[in-house]
This record gives sequence, structure tokens and C-alpha cells, in this order.
Amino acid sequence: MTQTMNGAVEALRAGMSGTVLLPDDGAYDDARRVWNADIDLRPALIARCRSAADVSAAVTFAVQHGLEISVRGGAHGTAGQAVVADGVMIDLSHMNSVVVDPEACRARVGGGALLSEVIAATQEHGLAFPVGLIGHTGVGGLTLGGGMGWLTRKHGLSIDNLVSAEIVTADGQIRDASESENADLFWAIRGGGGNFGVVTGFEFVLHPVGPIVQVALLFWDLDQGKDVLRMARELCRSLPAEVNVVIAGLNAPPAPFVPPEHHLKQGYALIVVGFGTAEEHAAVVSAARGALPPLWEFVTPMPYLALNQMLDEDNKWGQYDYLKGGQIAEISDEVIGVITEHFPHKLSAASVVLLYLVDAAYSSVPDDETAYAGDRSPGFYVFNIAMCPSPEVLEADRQWVRGLWSALRPHMVERTYVNALDEEQDYGHVDWAFGIAKYSRLAQIKATYDPDNIFHRNANIKPAGRPVRA
Repeated sequence: MTQTMNGAVEALRAGMSGTVLLPDDGAYDDARRVWNADIDLRPALIARCRSAADVSAAVTFAVQHGLEISVRGGAHGTAGQAVVADGVMIDLSHMNSVVVDPEACRARVGGGALLSEVIAATQEHGLAFPVGLIGHTGVGGLTLGGGMGWLTRKHGLSIDNLVSAEIVTADGQIRDASESENADLFWAIRGGGGNFGVVTGFEFVLHPVGPIVQVALLFWDLDQGKDVLRMARELCRSLPAEVNVVIAGLNAPPAPFVPPEHHLKQGYALIVVGFGTAEEHAAVVSAARGALPPLWEFVTPMPYLALNQMLDEDNKWGQYDYLKGGQIAEISDEVIGVITEHFPHKLSAASVVLLYLVDAAYSSVPDDETAYAGDRSPGFYVFNIAMCPSPEVLEADRQWVRGLWSALRPHMVERTYVNALDEEQDYGHVDWAFGIAKYSRLAQIKATYDPDNIFHRNANIKPAGRPVRA
């Protein structure tokens, strides 16, 4: 680093309430780590911000010195876009405050907060909004792409519950975005990803949830896969609004509630979560059990917070990860054939296939109300996820993921959730993900707030006037 750059770094340090880390600093190596161990990049510096003013200073510094920018919230993205080689990593992890107004049913959430932090704070008042299934996921990255999870059937996506945001744009300005202020920007960040700036704060509407919910995990042997998926298909056709399910191909966890002889056994599972009465949940579980008796089952009430931490250990930091996903309209016999043919061939016990049911409140939001890329039609999101203990196992399961995804691709709808895009696609088909009309509108907004495409380490939307796949 030149003497001139050294002087600029010292000026940045002096102007921030947070800290600036360089490669020689003791905390640097830990700060640059991301969830996916397959990503190993070294930024020129890490700006650990504590305020929107800090973020503005870091963005301005990067632009002035021609350095690429990455934004770290929870650092949970499989593609590892939270870290950048030789650029500026804007670290929001210290901006993790959660302030709840229980009377107004609102939560103000820092851009670096984790889902577990948000759920813990809102559940003190018996409130929540839709988030993902893994507690150590960041609110920011999840929300900006859409945000789906256990409450999506009941209350939609995270973005459907967003009422305002604070965002630092490429010119270093701190802007508020809502339906009444910078409405175009507010529309764009609800599904457009991190293309338009660094969101330093979110305001969400909250709903009564829990604090106790009903949970069941039913597990079947591998050779019952086709029957399990057919049963789940029928179950989902008449599922009450207060109940949600995730259908999974996985290995049984080595947990106390699993009979020891079935620990790590590969098979199919149905996770059933009830937000209404215990009787309503029990009826759904009984219907599944009656249609196809499981190999074993675990049924219990639990805190909603515990539900959202239930999969944290299986998705722990330090594994080697790879993801592909897309939406299917239904679990057709053809889809069942593809999944049951490919699923048994994974190598890592932690690798999974997950099917999220998306309908009801998810589908009640008009398509053009937000920038969300996915199709709002009822259906299922299929996430093929490799989680591996070593690079060698990852290489095998990466091919497994790609093979399964390729075989499912003819059965997928045309648009897809940008949070399910990966590095293999090199984000080069983002226009396809959004659809041309929505992409064109986003490109116009991008040209207004980020005409030089400063924020491009994402599912990138090129500013209008630039080639879509340049």
C-alpha cells in the first residue's frame, strides 16, 4: 500500500466511529471469514462500521480509490459475495441493534443483525415477521432478495413486511426509502438485492406469533421416497393457513430425539409447524402418519425462537457449501422421479434437498408491488444444497447438485428467487431471473442511484444503457 493510500486509510480511521482493519491487524483474518469455507479472499481493508455515517465514509473511500466494495451482513451467502479480494469489505456486523415497539407492532433492525437476534427481541413481546430457517443468517441479505421461511404462507416474504429502510447509495448519501420517500428506491430494494446501496437499517411490521409453536418431524426410509413425496403433495393441497411444512431429503441427525439405530440414516422427512391450535397441527400430522406411517417421528411444542435455531448446527460455519435452486409449480410425478433418482447419490451427510411450500399470503401480493424476482404463483421452491466437510467432498457434491438441478430445470417456472442464484451462473442471467419487464424497470432505477455499478458483487442489475450481460 502506497504512502498516499496509507494516509487516506488513516483519514478514514479518524473519520469513523467504527474500526478499520488491514491485513496485518490481529482481528483481520477472523473478520474476513464468511460462512462458506470454500470462499477465501483477502480484502485490502475491512471497515467495521457502527453507523450509517461510517458506511458513507467507507463507500466514499472505496469509490475515490477505485476499489471494489463488498457488504458483509451475516456473511451467510453461499457465493461468498460478502468478501472481496483487494477491495473494501464493509462489515455491518456491529450494526445489529433491534428496537421493538410492541404497541405499534414495528421493529427497527440494524443492517448487520442476525435472524436469531431479531427473533429473540421480537419474541419478548410475542411478535415476529417472516424470516429464514437458519438463525445465524443475516437479515440484510435475506431480506433484500425476498426472505422466505416458516411464516411465509401466513404473512408473505420479509419484503412484504418491510415499511421503510435507511440506505447509503453510491454517492455516499444516506437516504430514507419508503412508500412516501424515494418510493422508486423502496420498490427496488424489496427483491432487487444489494444493487442499490448498503441498507443500514430496516423497519418491519410485526405480527402475533408464538411464543410456543407446534413442531413435528416425521422421517421415512430412502426407498419410500416416491410415496413420501406423493403423500406430501396431497397434504399440501388442503393445508390450513396456520400450518406450514418443509419437505426434505436428508440424513437423520444424530440427535437425542432420533432412535440411535437411525442416526445419519439417509431418507425423506416432513417438518410440520403449527402456529394455530395444537389440535389443528395434530390433525395434519395424523393425516401424514395415517397415509404413510413414518420410520420414526418427533412431535413437540417448542418456542418459536428454538424452531429457528433447530437447523443451525447442521448449517454451521466452516463447511464447504454450494447451492442451486428454483421454483416448481407442483410436485409432479416427473419431479418426484427426478428427485428420487438423484437424491441418493450425494456424498456428504449434511447435503440436503429442501422443498418450501409457497402459496397463500406469498401469492396474495401482486407481482408488480415489489421487485421480487420469483414467481408469486403457488408452488414450491426447491433448494439443492451441498454442505461438506472438505473441498474434496464438495467437488463431488457440487456435481451432484448440478446434476439434480439440471434434471429439474425443465420442470421449473421461468423466473427464480435471486437468493438461490450461485457463482456458477456468474449472475449472468439475472434478467431471466426477474423477467425482462421487471429487470428493465430495475435497470432504470439502478442508473439513477448507482450509474457506475459500484454495487455489483450481487445478482447484478446493470444500469440502464449498459449491456445486460456485459
